[in-house]
Amino acid sequence: MKKIFSNRYVRYSFLIIGGVFLGWLIFHSPQEPAVQNENPTEEKQETIWTCSMHPQIQMHEPGKCPLCFMDLIPLAQGDSEIDSNAVHLSEGAAQLANVLTSVVTRQNPVKEVRLYGKVQADERLLQSQVAHISGRIEKLLVNFTGEIVQKGQTLAVIYSPEIVTAQQELLEAAKTKQSQPEIYEASKERLRQWRLSESQINSIENSGSIQNNVEIVSDISGIITARRVNHGDYINQGTVLFDVVDLSRLWVLFDAYESDLRFLQKGDNVEFTVQALPGVKLSGKIAFIDPVIDPVNRVAKVRIETTNQSGKLKPEMFVTGTVKARLDEYNDMLVIPRSAVLWTGTRSIVYVKLPDSEEPVFKMREVGLGPMLGNSYVITDGLDEGEEIVTQGAFSVDAAAQLEGKPSMMNAVHIDTEKQVKSDISLDFSMQLNTAFEKYIDLKDAFVQSDPKKAGQAAGVMEQLLAGADMGLLTGDAHTQWMNLTGNLNILLKQIQNSGEIEEQRKDFSMLSNEFYKAVKKLGLTGKTAYYQFCPMAFNGKGAYWLSTTKNISNPYYGDQMLDCGENRETLKY
Repeated sequence: MKKIFSNRYVRYSFLIIGGVFLGWLIFHSPQEPAVQNENPTEEKQETIWTCSMHPQIQMHEPGKCPLCFMDLIPLAQGDSEIDSNAVHLSEGAAQLANVLTSVVTRQNPVKEVRLYGKVQADERLLQSQVAHISGRIEKLLVNFTGEIVQKGQTLAVIYSPEIVTAQQELLEAAKTKQSQPEIYEASKERLRQWRLSESQINSIENSGSIQNNVEIVSDISGIITARRVNHGDYINQGTVLFDVVDLSRLWVLFDAYESDLRFLQKGDNVEFTVQALPGVKLSGKIAFIDPVIDPVNRVAKVRIETTNQSGKLKPEMFVTGTVKARLDEYNDMLVIPRSAVLWTGTRSIVYVKLPDSEEPVFKMREVGLGPMLGNSYVITDGLDEGEEIVTQGAFSVDAAAQLEGKPSMMNAVHIDTEKQVKSDISLDFSMQLNTAFEKYIDLKDAFVQSDPKKAGQAAGVMEQLLAGADMGLLTGDAHTQWMNLTGNLNILLKQIQNSGEIEEQRKDFSMLSNEFYKAVKKLGLTGKTAYYQFCPMAFNGKGAYWLSTTKNISNPYYGDQMLDCGENRETLKY
């Protein structure tokens, strides 16, 4: 019995051991895959999908671009982040978005000041042809305005009793000129005082007869600009017969805005063109700058003098001039293209390309702007020579930064609080801002009345007030913010002044309102309540804001057409 049990025990043991070994062979995982999973950093990274035309679009799954409906493509991922706030683009995405860069350099800047004006007659060559004796006009030989006359030309024939009497005296004195030469010379001198020529006097004396009619000859050469007498009129000595102007030399009077006067100097060369003479370029030197500002248009007259021997230039012709002014105070400073700068109202930013990266990597940088030089800007701070910045496609780079939640023109990291900014503002400066706000309301009312001329005048007054604000009353961040704000405000105010189209002015007013709202919001007024109002219908449904002193809506974008269209969005009390 024991032997049978022992044999069975041995057989069962072998079966159990064999089953365990067989299970190990079937279910045991090889060691190699386990080793591969021990390093999680080698796992495949998640693919990001983007649009070749809109690199700011980045999605976690393939599909269509929500903007242009093109197929999304994989976005190449870098091995490591160079900067957590930087924007990474692939080479292909940067090329398709037309992102171009250039190196920042130092230059001796030249500002191009554009001037507009008219051709005018030289005031020094304006003269009046007067009668030198009383009488009645028997014949008028110059009959219309615009006729060209030459010095010595007969203008009219008059009958004068005084001349008849003087001729009789001359003939009587001629009979005794040998014995009484003084009387003879006195009678001739009297005729000379009435501007009779020597030939006329000799003709009277030689003929021995009295001439009832006497010719009036021109004292000057030029063009008749006004005829003040008619045939048969009785005239007195000193009566103006004609206004005559010499157009062989002319003035060109330009209107220069206050902000541009500091770039203009007497003796600067002005190149100008005339609308009536396309393709003809002329030039002249600044001979005079008006020391008084026009209180209505807020401009000063800048005068150049030019010859007009050909007669092609005529008074009242429109001209456009350009002065290339050297800015000696900004010599050897950084200059960048205008297209590189993005404005947010309070800040001016550029995108700098980070060095030592395999793919294009860009980071936002705030900069300080100096004068605008046509298509470029002087940079006062924020950049260094040799840095590479985005000069084309900056909006595409910024859009990518916004979608990734990184610092951008619409999403900056603010260090100073609004309370800290307002603590840097004095009461006197707030009062100056109050005055500018009142002129803004005048500008708004001009658009309510749909009056483009009045809007241009109000914009000029507001620009002057902003330019005259005492920035010495600001400190800290408030000073910087005001500098950035006024740069954009001045540009928009100038555009409103230069444009005579009410709809174009309203577009600039919309942007101006947004900028001025930021100024009021950040810097504050004193003892005032302002209402931030919105019209949803403006500009084909895009909507537009404006500031008002009353809750009642007076729409500046439609005027009488939809005066009540709009709503109050915010109340600002100070």
